Amino acid sequence: MIQQNRMYGTLLNPIYEGCDMNDLCVATYLIACHRDEDVVVKMNSIGIEQTTGSWVDVPAETDEVRAKYASKVIGIYEVPAYENRTDLVNAIGPDGYRWFVVRIGFPVANIENNLPLLIGSISGNIMSMPNLKLLDIDFPEKFIKDFQGPKFGLKGIRKMLNAYDRPLLNNMIKPCTGYTPDVGANLFFEAAAGGVDIIKDDELIGGNRSFNRLADRVKMNMDAAHRAEDIKHEKTLYACNITDEASRLKANAMTVIENGGNCVMVDVHGVGYTAVRMLAEDPDITVPILGHSCFNGAFTSSPYQGMSSKVVTKICRIMGCDIYLTQPPYGKFDNTFDNYIENMITAKAKMYDIKPMLPFVGGGVVPGLVPKFMEDAGNDILLGVGAGIHAHPMGPRAGAKAFRETIDACMNDIPLDKAAQNGSKELQVAIEKWGIYGAGHSKDLYAL
Repeated sequence: MIQQNRMYGTLLNPIYEGCDMNDLCVATYLIACHRDEDVVVKMNSIGIEQTTGSWVDVPAETDEVRAKYASKVIGIYEVPAYENRTDLVNAIGPDGYRWFVVRIGFPVANIENNLPLLIGSISGNIMSMPNLKLLDIDFPEKFIKDFQGPKFGLKGIRKMLNAYDRPLLNNMIKPCTGYTPDVGANLFFEAAAGGVDIIKDDELIGGNRSFNRLADRVKMNMDAAHRAEDIKHEKTLYACNITDEASRLKANAMTVIENGGNCVMVDVHGVGYTAVRMLAEDPDITVPILGHSCFNGAFTSSPYQGMSSKVVTKICRIMGCDIYLTQPPYGKFDNTFDNYIENMITAKAKMYDIKPMLPFVGGGVVPGLVPKFMEDAGNDILLGVGAGIHAHPMGPRAGAKAFRETIDACMNDIPLDKAAQNGSKELQVAIEKWGIYGAGHSKDLYAL
């Protein structure tokens, strides 16, 4: 008797309603196929490659094994959705591509409580294929329950700063690297005294440097934070960059804590996702973690390859980042608006019992952009400002003051042009130099 091709059977191709979705991490992919390629076989081959099988059947891969541990293709959606063969042939030449959004479920039993294995399973060997991009992962509660997530999260950061309703202000010490601790501490003090809530090291200076030792940096910057507190009567968090070899991460974090530091920062993709989890779930690490996204674009920016930044944002939240940086569509980078909004939502929306992260935007932020950021993201946002504070013609304290005055104006529904007319010299100078988003020279500020 002729046997049905197993690639077409319901064992590997159940419908959504036939699955226990709490047992599956569901990956959504964008995939291209040649016009006459067997799409169902290709999608099942992709899933099997990442679970129980290989390029050819092996005897021990039985139906019993497949039922429990093989991938399940639960949705194949062509875009546009051709159903008529004549339409397909007329629209797409013999060498042309058909594009599909595909949903493949991976059994939780294969990967439970093991994020590196999740990455290997859902975005492993198949990422070598052309025209395949991971768009999203739907995590069931059964998988998420093993992860703590952010120790503080958005609400915890607000509580530490005693700032509950307005956008928060961040500053990156500039220059990025190559300075001594005393130079950094002077810049830190001026920005903090002007009203900055969180000051972080740049992603390019981490751990111990010969010209800037970690313990010295923490001591001097925290002394600056305390002196600024006497002026502004507000607390300042210092996100000290501890990025280093994984074997040195905890020691670096403890150096920060033992020297009075109140926040740490890591370059997430440099140290690895699971290293972030190690820090976040360690009871000795009693301060928040700011995750920097540098290198993210290497595997998210292609429209046809890699993974989406939404997936990265989800993973960083699950791993325990309290704050995570995303690029907005304004300023010096070229993110799309919808992608930026999706990342904001992903950072803050309910995810079982995982705390929301504080979303952090940076890259050419100036006071004239603040109303737009608040319109996009509300008040639960951290405004990441580097040169917009340190390059203010009146100095970094004035630059910080201009931002805080802008935030206050927006909180009180005062148009920024009117706030500048009636406000401080610091704000007037910032608006004259950088403009207001959507008007005048603000569109032509950035060289990148």
